[in-house]
Amino acid sequence: MFVYAKQTARRRLKEGLIIQKATNPELIKTIRDLKKEAHKNKAKIWRDVADFLSRSRSRRVTVNISRLNRYTKDGDTVVVPGKVLGAGNLDHAVNVAAFAFSEQAQSKILKAKGKCLPISELVEKNPRGSGVKIIG
Repeated sequence: MFVYAKQTARRRLKEGLIIQKATNPELIKTIRDLKKEAHKNKAKIWRDVADFLSRSRSRRVTVNISRLNRYTKDGDTVVVPGKVLGAGNLDHAVNVAAFAFSEQAQSKILKAKGKCLPISELVEKNPRGSGVKIIG
């Protein structure tokens, strides 16, 4: 009986009938804070970022440095609701806020005179989200 129930739960999870919640306490806190700030400041951008972060791990956003280079200009501020990876080159300074950075991505952003920030720090600096692009 127990084996059958376990198999049924796995099947329902795979079919999308059950939503598995995040267990990472940092991620849960970030999502909660983003939703709170979005409501308080009437800033839809933070609600959208929270929705991206609420996705399952397999559907979460990963962005390479090459994509940041392609879609940004010098001095832009972008938020990546997921992880930034180090594939590619960056030839201009960009302020990047993300949930996580690979070591290689962080070194390339800093080498290009950009900044790497956690999402919560960007929300504190810019509660309305004006001038911030979501890359994902």
